[in-house]
Amino acid sequence: MSSAGLNKWIVSGHLAGDVEVKEVNLKDGRSAKVASATLYVRRGRQRDESFTVSLSIWEESSAWRRLSFLKKGSLIICTGNLEPSPYLSKDGSPKAGLKMTVLDVDLDSVKKAVEQVQEEAQQEAA
Repeated sequence: MSSAGLNKWIVSGHLAGDVEVKEVNLKDGRSAKVASATLYVRRGRQRDESFTVSLSIWEESSAWRRLSFLKKGSLIICTGNLEPSPYLSKDGSPKAGLKMTVLDVDLDSVKKAVEQVQEEAQQEAA
């Protein structure tokens, strides 16, 4: 088996915000759902040496079934295809961005939604 053209990456980080789902129109006329989020990746313990990765999770991927667990601040491990996505910052300087099409997500430390935590606290108090 040849690994020519193989593009498989694994990255771990915290979600910068909740996942947003939208419906997109494909070239063949069909529509599909895609979720997007931003992963905040730290390099070592230095916060100023961190970077972000833009995530796309398509409806038919293995990662899609874990969307309900992906909340802001959750520590997750993503496996997928990575591409460079350069952009200009607000001050006009060039920046190196990364974009990942996520194939699978492993949950490391999941943040619960505020409402869910409050509901569980009320049930324990009753």
